[in-house]
Amino acid sequence: MVCEICRDLRQQIAEKTVRIDALMKRIKSTAEDTETARRLQTMPGVGPVTSLAIEAFAPPLETFRCGRGFAAWLGLVPRQNSTGGKQRLGRVTKAGQADIRRLLIVGAMSRLTWLGRKSIREGSWLARMLERKPKMLVAIALANKMARAIWAMLTRNEDYRDPLPVAAT
Repeated sequence: MVCEICRDLRQQIAEKTVRIDALMKRIKSTAEDTETARRLQTMPGVGPVTSLAIEAFAPPLETFRCGRGFAAWLGLVPRQNSTGGKQRLGRVTKAGQADIRRLLIVGAMSRLTWLGRKSIREGSWLARMLERKPKMLVAIALANKMARAIWAMLTRNEDYRDPLPVAAT
């Protein structure tokens, strides 16, 4: 009986895998055909699914005054509990669009894996953060930075430009 159940489960997994592969092919071809999705994929950590999700679920980015407004809409900025001139920043708000936020954090985590770390320059803000902060906190900070860059890319109709390394003084 157990062998029969396992065979049935393996067959279901194989069927789902075929369906997922077919959907991923459609997603990739749609992302290649769309100019906005193609532009977004020039950024490291942003793939076809993330780029199409931003295009489909995000409001027109011109509605936000700056990139921080878009990052706040995604829920990637710290909660402020400031009073009397003293700034107190708390945890990430997690308000707003959860799907895009989750995809950006997954993309940021892909940059922080062993293979992705090879592309991180020594002395960059990301390398310095990785030395002293937990990986998940760095991933959320990178997702915040990615959201701001996405806003800039789409409002200016530009591809991603890798920031120049800043000389340490």
